[in-house]
Amino acid sequence: MKKSIIAAGVAGLMALSMTACSNGGGASATTGAPTTTAAGAATTGAAPAAGGTIGVAMPNKTSSRWVADGNAVKAGLEAAGYQVDLEYAADDIPTQTQQIDQMITKGVKCLIIASIDGTALTSQLQAAADAHIPVIAYDRLIRDSPNVDFYVSFDNYKVGVAQATSLLYGLGLTNKDGSKASNPPAGPLKVELFAGSSDDNNATFFWNGAIDTLKPYLTDGTLVVGSGQDQFGQAAIMRWLLETAQTRMDNLLTASYGGNGAGLKGVLSPYDGISRGIINALQNVGMGPKISDGLPIVTGQDAEIESVALINKDVQFSTIFKDTRKLADQAVVAAKAFLEGKTPTANNTKDYDNGVKVVPSMLLEVDTINKEDIQSKLIDSKYWTQAQVDSGQA
Repeated sequence: MKKSIIAAGVAGLMALSMTACSNGGGASATTGAPTTTAAGAATTGAAPAAGGTIGVAMPNKTSSRWVADGNAVKAGLEAAGYQVDLEYAADDIPTQTQQIDQMITKGVKCLIIASIDGTALTSQLQAAADAHIPVIAYDRLIRDSPNVDFYVSFDNYKVGVAQATSLLYGLGLTNKDGSKASNPPAGPLKVELFAGSSDDNNATFFWNGAIDTLKPYLTDGTLVVGSGQDQFGQAAIMRWLLETAQTRMDNLLTASYGGNGAGLKGVLSPYDGISRGIINALQNVGMGPKISDGLPIVTGQDAEIESVALINKDVQFSTIFKDTRKLADQAVVAAKAFLEGKTPTANNTKDYDNGVKVVPSMLLEVDTINKEDIQSKLIDSKYWTQAQVDSGQA
């Protein structure tokens, strides 16, 4: 699961201004991002590194979220005294593998990788291990390799829980905190389910958190998946693409809702780009154009400025805010710890099994954003400005 955002200061390492968050644009420097510290005892006895180059591999520039992450990580590392080789791979797996190969050949001291395909980097990670280069998986867990040293991300299962809880809230079945509503509507309420890209490990966590939350309502018939497509493989949107999501929603409307969406009340969406594709399809058949006009409830993730603007206009119902400034901070803290011969602090050492090993992880918390939260969570924290929210552009 994006244009530029503000990179907050890494604890004790940086105090700097950046633009952006999920969508490339400019906000002023934040002063409120929480600080974190890297771990404890030295494990190798190595002396602290005197600078050096760190390789940062990001999936693409088309999603403003990844532009924001790349910029934030780069700024944090440079503030800590390192040089940075930052590369974007245009969502092309061979390009990313080649970029990482070149970083290893050039002798980077550490790799921070947001993978396109979490299963496609085995040989690169082996080469990194052979060269004693620590590897930090950034937001997306890299699978099927013992050579992943650390993982920084958000609590992805809880992201799915938050998305499903928001859907239930939008449908009137629960309060915002997930507690049961006092006067819920009678079912059955028809919904549709979307999942992320099947080659992204996070997508499964999002899906599992959401389905576990929705299951009681699906089991008792309060919710019904109108198309019957309630399996991950049926709902997955490869590469998280807006266009692919819009096409699937078009097909669902034609096959299961008479072409006009009659009876559809809500759609679980795992990412804002997918959400916008879904909304396009719904509006194109005459639904809405706003929630107050009957547009189904649509969830999201990443607080991309285009979707935040839609939430502000009563079009998209919610998004899950993953403050990438904090994630970038953690990546910098982890890299610095490795290069000082220390072990980064993990707060989860049991849940993120990549198929070969359980990868020590630092997981961050998330916030659900509805219209009433935009000011306090996004504008006051300088993630987006009011002007950006009004225009939908970073």
